[in-house]
Amino acid sequence: MRGAGQYNQYGQAAHARHPAASDGRLLRSPAPPGVSSSRPGTAARTIPLSRPYLGESEAREVLEVLRSRHLSLGPVVPRFEGMFAERVGAPYAAAVSSGTSGLHLACRIAGIGPDDEVITSPYSFVASANCFMYEGAHPVFADIDAGTFNLDPAAVEAAVTPKTRAIMAVDIFGYPCELDELRAIADRHGLAFIEDSCEALGAEYKGRKIGSHGHMAVFAFYPNKQMTTGEGGIVATGSAEELELLVSLRNQGRADTDGWLDHSRFGFNYRLSDIHAAIGVAQLERLDEILAMRAAAAERYAGLLDGVDGVSTLLADDANHRRSWFVYVVKLASGIDRDRVITVLEDQGIQSRPYLPCIHLQTYMRERYGFREWMFPVAEETSRKTLALPFHSAIDPEDQERVVDALRSAIA
Repeated sequence: MRGAGQYNQYGQAAHARHPAASDGRLLRSPAPPGVSSSRPGTAARTIPLSRPYLGESEAREVLEVLRSRHLSLGPVVPRFEGMFAERVGAPYAAAVSSGTSGLHLACRIAGIGPDDEVITSPYSFVASANCFMYEGAHPVFADIDAGTFNLDPAAVEAAVTPKTRAIMAVDIFGYPCELDELRAIADRHGLAFIEDSCEALGAEYKGRKIGSHGHMAVFAFYPNKQMTTGEGGIVATGSAEELELLVSLRNQGRADTDGWLDHSRFGFNYRLSDIHAAIGVAQLERLDEILAMRAAAAERYAGLLDGVDGVSTLLADDANHRRSWFVYVVKLASGIDRDRVITVLEDQGIQSRPYLPCIHLQTYMRERYGFREWMFPVAEETSRKTLALPFHSAIDPEDQERVVDALRSAIA
C-alpha cells in the first residue's frame, strides 16, 4: 500500500484531480457512468472517499460576488458569519481562511506562548497540536476513551502540570467531547479551554449545539466536511472581546479605528474571501438537508454492516451526545490486516483510508519531542484498526452495498 501521506483528504493521490464535486444538478463526473476515471478500461466505477455536495445555489451566490467585483472584505463574509452564529447558537462568529488558522488564532487569544504546555488528543488531525506549536508551546497528549475516541477526562487531569496553559479538546468524527468534565478540569486549574469542532458542525452536547457553550469553538469547511466553502473555517465565541481580536488578527492586526494601512497589533492574513463565503451562504441555507442526508447514509451503512464479523461501527448517540456525521469510520477486529483490506478495496475501485494516524507518531513529532510507540495505548490501538469508508452527502445506496460486500469479502 502506498503511504498515507501521498493522498489528499478525498483519498486520492495528491497529484490527482479532485473528484467531480456534484449533487447531479450542477457538475458532472468526467467519466461516463459505470466507467472508472482512474482505471480506464475497467467496468467498475471508482467510489470516492469523499466529495462535496454542491448545486446551482452555490453557483448563483458565487456569480453574484464575481459580478459585484467585491471579492474580499465585502458584505458577504459578515452575512455568512451572522448566519453561522445563528445556526450554532453563538453570539458571535468570525470567519477565517481554514480551521487550522482559526485554531491558531484561538491559541493566540488564549495567551498560549513559548514553553507552555497544552493538553490535546493524540487521535486527531495534526492541526489540533500544530496550532499551539506555532506559538512555541509544547504538546502534551492524553489518551482517549475507548468508546468515544475523544479525550479521557481522567487522563487529561493526570496530564496537568504547573506548565499547563490550556486544554485543546477535540470532537473527533463529529462526536461531542465530554465538555462538562473537561471544562471543570480547566476551571479547577485556571486553564484556557478551546474546542476543536472542525469535524462537528451540527453536533449537540446535552441538548445544546456545539459552538453555543461560550468558549471558542472552531469549525472547518474543507470539501470533505459536512459543509464546505472550498477552503475556510470559522470561530464561534460568546465573547465580544474575543470577536474583536479575531477580526483584527485575521486581517494583519488592523483594528476598526486604524487608518489606511495602519496596524494596531501583530496579525496574520487569515481572511476568508467573499467568494468562499458565498459558497458557505448557499451551504448554510440547506444545511438541514445536508445533515439529514449524511445521517441517512450513516444509518444505511449501520444496517448493512450489522452482523459483518470483525467490523464494529462508531458509538451510537445517547442522551448527552448527538453526533454530526463527518466521516464513516469502522474499527476492525484484532487479527485483521487493515492495510491489506485497504489494498483489496482499492483494487476493486473503492477508496478507503487509515483514519487517523496518531499525531505523536508523526515523523516530526518523534524527532522533535521523542514520542514513541505505546505511550498512549488506547489511541494507538484505535489508530491501527480504524478505517474510513466512502462517505458523503449524496452517496448512492448501491455504492454503499458494493462497499460493504467488498469489505466483507476482504476480511473473510
